[in-house]
Amino acid sequence: MPANKNAMTRYALIDKMLANRNKAYSIQDITDVLAQKLPEFGQEAVSKRCVEKDLNYLEFDSPFDIDIEEYWVDAADKNGRPYRKRCVRYIDPTFSIFKPKLTEDEKSVLTTALDTLGSFEGLENFEWLNDLKCRLELEEHQPIISLSKNILQNSTLIARLFTAIKLKQVVMLEYHTFKNHNTRNVEICPYLLKEYNNRWFLIAAACDTGKILTFPLDRIDDFSISYIHKYLVQSEGFNEHFEDIIGVTYSEESPIEEIIFWISDISKDYVLTKPIHGSQILIRGSQDAKLRTQYTNLIDGAFFKIKCKENYELLRELISFGPDLIVLKPKNIVLNIEGHLKEMMAKYSQNKS
Repeated sequence: MPANKNAMTRYALIDKMLANRNKAYSIQDITDVLAQKLPEFGQEAVSKRCVEKDLNYLEFDSPFDIDIEEYWVDAADKNGRPYRKRCVRYIDPTFSIFKPKLTEDEKSVLTTALDTLGSFEGLENFEWLNDLKCRLELEEHQPIISLSKNILQNSTLIARLFTAIKLKQVVMLEYHTFKNHNTRNVEICPYLLKEYNNRWFLIAAACDTGKILTFPLDRIDDFSISYIHKYLVQSEGFNEHFEDIIGVTYSEESPIEEIIFWISDISKDYVLTKPIHGSQILIRGSQDAKLRTQYTNLIDGAFFKIKCKENYELLRELISFGPDLIVLKPKNIVLNIEGHLKEMMAKYSQNKS
């Protein structure tokens, strides 16, 4: 097959799809993408047979030393009926016709990055981590970065959910709450695996309402792929949800509050260097003077303000400082904290020896 201009354009587009580890492409998918992209280069769409010939040429007759593999993924047809889709990709996840070899510096940085992901090594669906190290011939070295590891007892769950999110699959989730151990079922579109305070959470949307839901992974019993509903693609501002909260508990109905609090000299530097929330501001000048006039019993220390939604994690964080942190506004959060403290004191009083 002559490598003319038209063919080289197709090879470049096919190369990107074969190298893409975040999307599964069948030969028909590749044909459909080419039908969309080739007109942008002044070329006509090609047949599925032409794509098959291109793949055969690239693997067996081209000078590029390519290895292509077939693999299978769960999919659904236009009528929602499930089937197993045959897809193709490069065997080497780092390979691309037009990508240069890694330099030694790049290999060193990549080794450290893979070590950071070491918690997932050996898990089902994460075998590619070890495979990638072998293929890149990366050298083992002493860890430079150490992160807390808290992988679940059902360690394959996080890997299976990772795959479902990557392939944009609707899942039927089986879970139970802390208060009720009876299994519940809900059909969701999984979006994000998030770690907070040494626990893992699944952030997803309910298929029927689109409402954002949060599930602790240790409350999930199992899940299966569902073909009843279409996958709801996450909204453009999805990640902005987490800019308005501490932790993972998000409520659409809760307003964003401006929270003003005082912190003692003992904990002031800690809060300055490790903000309670990304919006945290140290209050200075006339506003600081006004607060000191209003709250004369709060000596020294500093006043701060943050803007975020009230949730369980926020209250727990504020209470965790004990008498070194006093929330001053708004009134509803002050009352909630007072209620928690009164309940705690009542329980201590009831259990005095």
